[in-house]
Amino acid sequence: MKELRIQGNEREDHGGGPPAWVWVLVGVLVVLGLLAGGAWWWWTQSQVPEVATANAQARSGAGGGAVLQATGYVTARRSATVSTQITGTLTEVLFEEGDRIAKGQVLARLEDHALRAALDMARANVKSAQANIDAARAQLAQTQSDLRRQDELAASGMSTKQAAEQARTAVMTTAAQLEARRREADAATAQATQAQVNFDYTVVKAPFAGVITAKAAQVGEIVSPLSAGGGFTRTGVGTIVDMESLEVDVDVNEAYIGQVKGDMPAEAVLDAYPDWRIPAHVIAVVPAADRGKATVKVRVALEQKDQRVVPDMGVRVSFLAAKADAKTAPPPGVLVPKSAVTARDGVPVVFVVVGQNAAARKVKQGTPVGEQAVVLDGLKAGEPIVLDPPEQLVDGGPIKLKAGE
Repeated sequence: MKELRIQGNEREDHGGGPPAWVWVLVGVLVVLGLLAGGAWWWWTQSQVPEVATANAQARSGAGGGAVLQATGYVTARRSATVSTQITGTLTEVLFEEGDRIAKGQVLARLEDHALRAALDMARANVKSAQANIDAARAQLAQTQSDLRRQDELAASGMSTKQAAEQARTAVMTTAAQLEARRREADAATAQATQAQVNFDYTVVKAPFAGVITAKAAQVGEIVSPLSAGGGFTRTGVGTIVDMESLEVDVDVNEAYIGQVKGDMPAEAVLDAYPDWRIPAHVIAVVPAADRGKATVKVRVALEQKDQRVVPDMGVRVSFLAAKADAKTAPPPGVLVPKSAVTARDGVPVVFVVVGQNAAARKVKQGTPVGEQAVVLDGLKAGEPIVLDPPEQLVDGGPIKLKAGE
């Protein structure tokens, strides 16, 4: 009986692990899993809102209760762009930005060869005119002596009256010539004075003490008091600011301007130094309104001068009802921008930044102060908060801070 046999090359190999197609399938599944995970991560990151933040501010107790708040900028009442009074080429610029200068200090010099030559010529003309005066004076003395001799001779009969008259005429003529020389000397002196003034215009001096905030020209550039067009001629050398004249200009909504009075106590907080509170007071309410913004400008004096205060810094001013006693406790609560307060389920909340997430805090609000909301409970001064929280932001939700926050 013949046996049924299977050739060795036709047998199934049940040893040595799974077939190759299984490994291929596993690899494909792994790749798909990684792609799905990456897509999920990208989608979740794209759903994280990007938000701006600010810090909750403590309410001040330096004075009475704040009537309102307004924002503005530090300005200088005394500032000047220093230029030359004639057109010329700069040969020296003797300052740099940030330098403190004194009144009358030399800031720059112009090329002065032509004006120096004109001044030397004018001075020489003055000396020449003075010499002519001396010569005319000597000639007058001689004619006066001749007249005395002729008068003596005419009295003794040794000379004619005509000779005496001629001597008298010579004296009068010489006196007139002397007066003419004096007038010429006056004209020469005036020309020399004018030449000196023109020469002095080549030296640029500080009109008052202050700090250089801008250097507008370099050695070799042409400077002119008038714009020549084309951008090749400078109209200023530098800008000086009198730091003692710094004050604050704020725009107050015209609906609240009636609450601001002259000499009213106030408190200023610079955006750059939020923990530094500067005592201040109202200088004046400018009697003009901005139709576009519906605001009125108020000038506020800073009662503390400091090198940290520089022009164009942003500042927030709190107008105070009255000065308080040193033992008066600060008003309760903290100040936050109104945009930080939102509602969740009909309850006012503020989102506080905690790491990369936002925690919702239920808050109790007080009477707003200007553009600031007063939070009586639920927040502490200094805590970072989210401004304009988006609708999809929830308690504990992830956030991304905007660049620069």
